[in-house]
Amino acid sequence: MVGLHRPSTPPGMPPPSARRRPSKLSFGTVCSSNINRSMEAHVRLQNAGMRVESYGTGTQVRLPGKSAMEPRIFKFGTPYADMYKSLSETPEDVAFFMHNGVLQLCKRGASVKVAPKRWQDTPTTDVQNHDVVIAFEERIYDAVIEDLQCREPTEEFKAIHVICLDTKDNPHEAQLQGTVALELCWLLEQTEDLDSEAPELVEQFQEQQMTHTQIKVLHQICYL
Repeated sequence: MVGLHRPSTPPGMPPPSARRRPSKLSFGTVCSSNINRSMEAHVRLQNAGMRVESYGTGTQVRLPGKSAMEPRIFKFGTPYADMYKSLSETPEDVAFFMHNGVLQLCKRGASVKVAPKRWQDTPTTDVQNHDVVIAFEERIYDAVIEDLQCREPTEEFKAIHVICLDTKDNPHEAQLQGTVALELCWLLEQTEDLDSEAPELVEQFQEQQMTHTQIKVLHQICYL
């Protein structure tokens, strides 16, 4: 299939000047289907050198179809490349799904990882690796918190900061809030003591953001 080749890097070790200090924090980004909002933020943070993984909380991956009553639905774990192929079977399909932006989202997803991941199906050992989880809708924020509270606590009982950046589910808003998410994550990355500094930092960040955009920022610390 044309256009879905994974990005490659030159062979050999990079020069010392090209090496970046790995981020000390691990970030999770979460939306409903792990194809638009969470993936936009995944790309932004990854390109900035941060450790990040993205997820969805829905029961299935739902993409806009040719009518509101006919969404295109895929199982989590379906490769983005397979979604792209399914959505481009005819010239009419290609024209429609290129126009509404869905093929571009599948193509971007395939360049970053194999397939969308469902948050609730992710092993606790992987979830616990994250220090900060950014949810891009209040109901998704609630779903992440509920899932964390239902999991069996580990011996480490580690703090995980769950933050909501409420974002409409369209590519334009995802791009705007992807920038906001990166800015917030940079601030969190620079803290000396995340657990004690994060609540005030998030509150100040919302006050700053509210001066030029009406964004709801929520924050809760969960333990796992």
